[in-house]
Amino acid sequence: VFLPLSVSLLLFLSLAYPVAPACCSSRYGLALLSSFGFFVVYSLRVNLSVAMVDMLNNTHQSDTNHSSSVCPAHANPARPKHNHTASVYDWDSKTQGWILGSFFYGYILTQIPGGYLSGRFGPKWLMGFGILGTVVFTLLTPVAADLGASYLIAVRVLEGIGEGVTFPAMYTMWAAWAPPLERSRLLTISYIGAHLGTVISLPLSGEICFYLDWTYVFYVFGAVGLVWFFLWSFLVFDSPNTHPRISERERLYITTSLKNELSTSAGYIPWRAILTSMPLWAIVVAHFSYNWTFYTLLTLLPTYMNDVLGFSIQQNGMLSALPYIGCAVLAVLSGQLADYLRETCLYPTVVVRKSFSIVGMIGPAVFLLAAGFIGCNYTLAVTFLTISSALGGVSASGFNINHLDIAPSYAGILLGITNTFATIPGMVGPVIARELTKQNTIEEWQTVFYIAAAINLFGAAFYTLFGRGTVQPWAVHTSFSHGD
Repeated sequence: VFLPLSVSLLLFLSLAYPVAPACCSSRYGLALLSSFGFFVVYSLRVNLSVAMVDMLNNTHQSDTNHSSSVCPAHANPARPKHNHTASVYDWDSKTQGWILGSFFYGYILTQIPGGYLSGRFGPKWLMGFGILGTVVFTLLTPVAADLGASYLIAVRVLEGIGEGVTFPAMYTMWAAWAPPLERSRLLTISYIGAHLGTVISLPLSGEICFYLDWTYVFYVFGAVGLVWFFLWSFLVFDSPNTHPRISERERLYITTSLKNELSTSAGYIPWRAILTSMPLWAIVVAHFSYNWTFYTLLTLLPTYMNDVLGFSIQQNGMLSALPYIGCAVLAVLSGQLADYLRETCLYPTVVVRKSFSIVGMIGPAVFLLAAGFIGCNYTLAVTFLTISSALGGVSASGFNINHLDIAPSYAGILLGITNTFATIPGMVGPVIARELTKQNTIEEWQTVFYIAAAINLFGAAFYTLFGRGTVQPWAVHTSFSHGD
């Protein structure tokens, strides 16, 4: 499904923008391969959320699984006998929260170093080996779980360290590859892989657990990661000038469009100006706020589906994926619309970024609150959670790519800084949520949703006040950008 949609999109773009053909171009090839990379990244990140449901001792959990919930459990289909060969564990809610959040303790460590190293040594191999390391530790997950919760936590931390460099590295690469008026399109295609990874890995993990056992979840997605690394190694290059197969027309188009936006001070990083830049802190607050809701749902939605709404492991993965299907669709559509508004309708960049951020943050907050008030109405619960996450996809063309607007030369470092703060919700969110939901009642989960919605609203307001859309003076000697 993914490839035909991508090919159709490239054909459309090649007709719409004849000056710089998109079809079969190197920059859109990079967008597709990086999208595959983020598919792998998020598959490896979220598969534990579904596998966790099957890793727990059902006998131990039976007294809390549904009995404290006002929602009756759904009928479970008969499971094949051979899927009971994997070990199960007696982990309490607190331990589960630490296991699910441990990934982010490693992830936060390599955000800023990832931005710096990708600018210093090139983003291609940093991203490649970062994901490869995560793949290796994913394959070791079943062994670590058998050794004990502390070993599993350590492995997840190491996975986070590997994945932490991916977004800063990719932003550094896009600083050299993405023409200013194609940024929304290219980056949303690139990062839709994250949503697709979630969309596909959640239901597929549920099916793998159902028909095989939870250990195969890590083996299957680990193998996919190895395939990606092989393709990335041979087909991707750090910049248009180092790509041996790019057309001269495309190379000149990209480099000419960026010549007024990239810093001429090679190797110099204006740390003080960066750290005192209010437009950067606006992105930090927005990114932190958005990720609180995103990571809370990403890590705990399968648990909510199982413990509160009473869906089986097979139903769980599919229903947990629905919100991210909507998110993926709106992320790509918003990218097309954002660049259309900037390029054709001549809307200032700052207006587009703020408008898309408001929709992508306040919308999810409203529907997340609504999801907490509908009790055991399964249809409305899934519908509201889906709409909430889907609207979050609009922010992909808002604050999420604003780093490239205000400082393209330092986009990797800026992303490292914002993503460092934005990783904190992934570290503490699951732990706090599990502490607040020890009895798994709807009232307890309402509190989790209230907190997430309030943080989202604050982030939207702060970014609206302080966000900007032009290259900042400290980021380039001769600054020029498309609108303020």
